[in-house]
Amino acid sequence: MNPASAARRSSHLFRAAALAAAVCLTVAGCSVLTGADSDVGDGASGGSGGSGMKVALIAHGAEGDVFWDRVRKGAEAAAAKDGIDLTFVSDPDAAGQAKLVRNAIADKVDGIAVTLAKPRAMRGAVAEARAAGIPVVALNSGIDAWRAQGLLGFYGQDESVAGRALGKELDARGARHAVCVIHERGNVALEARCAGVRKTFGGQTENLYVDGADMDQVTGVVAAKLRQDPSIDEVVTLGAQYALAAVESVKDAGDRAEVATFDLNADMVKAVRSGAVQFAVDQQPYLQGYLAVDGLWLYRTNGNISGGGVEPVLTGPAFVTKKNIAGIEKFAANGTR
Repeated sequence: MNPASAARRSSHLFRAAALAAAVCLTVAGCSVLTGADSDVGDGASGGSGGSGMKVALIAHGAEGDVFWDRVRKGAEAAAAKDGIDLTFVSDPDAAGQAKLVRNAIADKVDGIAVTLAKPRAMRGAVAEARAAGIPVVALNSGIDAWRAQGLLGFYGQDESVAGRALGKELDARGARHAVCVIHERGNVALEARCAGVRKTFGGQTENLYVDGADMDQVTGVVAAKLRQDPSIDEVVTLGAQYALAAVESVKDAGDRAEVATFDLNADMVKAVRSGAVQFAVDQQPYLQGYLAVDGLWLYRTNGNISGGGVEPVLTGPAFVTKKNIAGIEKFAANGTR
């Protein structure tokens, strides 16, 4: 995305409020990312503006969570294709995220894409957007809440289905005792993943809560759990960076537990190829961002409603293993898988 576009130079109220609140911390910039994941803008980005549409994508990602780079890149690609003036911002605090939705309403955007990690906290802001005549779609989180809140569509993974698929894979690999590491309390998508694992995995499953914003704490808590209970032979994480931390936890604990994870990034590709991580369940976040923005454009320009407004558009689960990693590696290096 061209950061020097005329769309970015405009001084919309929404951008000012978002930047003043320092919520550009999502993958959006703030100089917190490095390597292949750092070539994104600063909270305000967009296409050529050729369609005259303004769209806000409002996520719940925390600072340094590179998962959201892929969502943003997909959203930017759709915005460039459709000539949309795109703003991408995030706040991990539900009240802060709801405020960003209200800022977008005040900015009179033509469409809002929002994640519903904590749907009850977002209900009022979403209702206000709909009352203002702004079409709203959900992505990534909230598959059980988007219809009840009157949203046009949902783009993402059914986390319960993905969890059940992972549980079956653990059975096939002979695991007996899994700990499912939840890095954000109250996030319905993360809870659904672990619940899905528990439904199909024939062995024992227990949840372990950690502070996902503190990677040292994540590594330490997982290592302590492994030392406490040597019967644990599988660590399931819910994000690529947490899987890499869990690999270090296993080493620190002098344990032999295996690590499997949800989500993918370039470092995870290397870990799967080397066998440090058994496999990853990819929900294709690039596709989520792309479809959410493109879906709003299609609705505004042609009256299209994905899934008829009653069924979600699923982007996963897609298993990434040693067998298929070669075909995915180049896309992960580009920051799109």
